[in-house]
Amino acid sequence: MRLAIEKAKEGIARGQTPFGACIARHGEIVVCVHNVVWETTDITAHAEVHAIRQACKTLGSIDLSGCTIYSTCEPCPMCFSACHWARISTIVYGARIEDALASGFHELQVGNTEMKKLGGSPVEIASDFLKEEAVVLFRLFDQQGLKKTY
Repeated sequence: MRLAIEKAKEGIARGQTPFGACIARHGEIVVCVHNVVWETTDITAHAEVHAIRQACKTLGSIDLSGCTIYSTCEPCPMCFSACHWARISTIVYGARIEDALASGFHELQVGNTEMKKLGGSPVEIASDFLKEEAVVLFRLFDQQGLKKTY
C-alpha cells in the first residue's frame, strides 16, 4: 500500500488526481501506477484500471487470479467491476469513497461491499488499510491547486 501511496504522490506531482494502485502476485509486485485520466484524456484510466491493463500485459493474461490490488482509495464501481472481470482475488484499499466525495470528487456512492453483494463477486475486500496515509493524499492534492472538473 505504501508503494501505491508513493505512486499517487508522483501522480499529484505530475498534475494527476490523488489515486494510486499496485498489483501483487505471490508477494511480488507486478505493477504500481497512478491515475492517468487527465494525462491520457481517458476517463477510464483510473489507477486500478491502469494497473489491471499493465498487469495483464506483464503477465500475458487477462486472468489475474491470485493477485491482490492495493488501492489508495476504495475502487469505484467501474474499477471494482474491472477487478471482478480480471478475477483479482483481493482488493485492499485505504481511503473510502466517502473520503473522495468529501474532497469534491464525482463518485458514485456504491461501495465495494455492496458491489460484491449485488454482483455475487468472489473477490475478498480489506478496507481502511493505512487509511490516514491515504486520506492525506486528498489534502496534498488540494494544496497543489490542481482541482479541475473531476
